[in-house]
Amino acid sequence: MPIFDPLYLVFTLPALLFSIWAQVRVKSAFAHYSRVALRTGISGADAAQRILAASGLPGLSVERHGGFLSDHYDPRTKTLRLSPDVYDGRSVAAVAVAAHEAGHSLQDAAHYGPLVLRSQLVPVTQIGSQLWYLPFVFGFMLHLSALMWVGVILFGAVVVFQLVTLPTELDASRRAKAVLASTGIVTTAEEAHGVEKVLGAAALTYVAALVASAMQLVYMVLRARNNR
Repeated sequence: MPIFDPLYLVFTLPALLFSIWAQVRVKSAFAHYSRVALRTGISGADAAQRILAASGLPGLSVERHGGFLSDHYDPRTKTLRLSPDVYDGRSVAAVAVAAHEAGHSLQDAAHYGPLVLRSQLVPVTQIGSQLWYLPFVFGFMLHLSALMWVGVILFGAVVVFQLVTLPTELDASRRAKAVLASTGIVTTAEEAHGVEKVLGAAALTYVAALVASAMQLVYMVLRARNNR
């Protein structure tokens, strides 16, 4: 990738600013609703266990996982891993995030198409995210468009992965909000509003990631086409 390329900044800087804003927003929403106690007084781990039991999936593991907002569901081991703030937290924010991850386990049990596809794309995406830079840069330096296109294809796999991830995350949040209401974990309009805010802010980070990667891919395509 050329150094100090104005075209690169045109495509990536707005997306970068959008990503930063999305990250700030999700951290702000989580911090705010971490101070809003849940009337039921249950923790994020308890909420996840209750959701799994109500959904006929009591055998899945719920584990504490290090890091801030490092929460995720591992379909390989059928395990929900929750960060300490979520696992032990007894707030609207903690329960919202825990329910979202439980939503992924519900997707897995239902063989939800985008989740299945995303899991299948992981190996290809890992290769693409680690290696796209080399053929693209060397192709640019050596004026070998064919080599640059190899980098474009590799990075394209990353964009496809993020494209599949977006509906997966939105559906997990939809399931989370529904099951929080049906199980009686969230009991007031204020709590439901807080869940909506936290999960909405989290969804925005996935939108921002997709936009950033898509803009970079467009830049790479233009460079590969015009490299002479």
